[in-house]
Amino acid sequence: MDNFLLILLYLAIGVGIRFIPKFSQDTPAVLNAFVLYIALPALILQKIPALTLSSALLIPAVTPWVLLLIVVALVLLLSKIFQWSREVTAALLIVLPLGNTSFLGFPMIEAFFGGDHLPYALIYDQVGSFVALATYSTILAAAFSPSAEKATVKSISLKILTFPPFLALVAALLLKNTTYPSFFQALIDNLAQTLVPLIMVAVGFTLRFSLGGERLSPLVSGISIKLILMPLLAYAGCYALGLEGKAVTVSVFEAAMPPMISAGAIAIMAGLAPRLVGNLVGFGLLLSFVTLPVWYWILS
Repeated sequence: MDNFLLILLYLAIGVGIRFIPKFSQDTPAVLNAFVLYIALPALILQKIPALTLSSALLIPAVTPWVLLLIVVALVLLLSKIFQWSREVTAALLIVLPLGNTSFLGFPMIEAFFGGDHLPYALIYDQVGSFVALATYSTILAAAFSPSAEKATVKSISLKILTFPPFLALVAALLLKNTTYPSFFQALIDNLAQTLVPLIMVAVGFTLRFSLGGERLSPLVSGISIKLILMPLLAYAGCYALGLEGKAVTVSVFEAAMPPMISAGAIAIMAGLAPRLVGNLVGFGLLLSFVTLPVWYWILS
């Protein structure tokens, strides 16, 4: 509970420094860049060597892809029922399948379940969420936005192969049976500790809410699918298959994360329902501080 309160405090700090002129509008971008290029790779190098290679790793690796297929089918069905526009449908297809599995998922899993669950979260995020972001979301944005650059196999492959956390994941797997020098171990331990406060301060800084008279059906449907239905499907699927353990706990909890900020940014840059996307990310994040403790209680 103390860790959860710390996360709320970091979030409040992010909201507060927005009103201090010394912190420019580029502050979240700078903090996020440090996390992506320094803190997150350090966490991966720190935690992955502790991961026991087993068939259980398939659970966090496969779950996000199964959920993506289900959510895509559901969004297309609801789009026909509610007669959503092409722009709204595309925005939901990009944003809903992908959760905030790193920027919010890692701090929340560490706060609720402890650091020993993080290696499974890293697999869920890197094998599932990030690869889907680099492929699925990029292709959809290019397909639905006339102004977006067309995605190619080369551009997508380059994006994956040059992404620092992915490179760190490959390095950590190759060095799995290697003991780091004490100085390097101390370095990555210290850098990894900066991840949670920097992420939550950046999220607090960017938090915005604005309804502005838009249709509520895509917003309510989107948040309900992301925060309730997706983790419920993951939980029911694992239960039906008789699966249990840390890998299942992490997979269900990661499925319960609100919409991914990066996927939202891709949709907004493509000009796809920017106000709806902003509200999905903002309200989803806010409501997740209510729904995630509920899922923790269920999983415990």
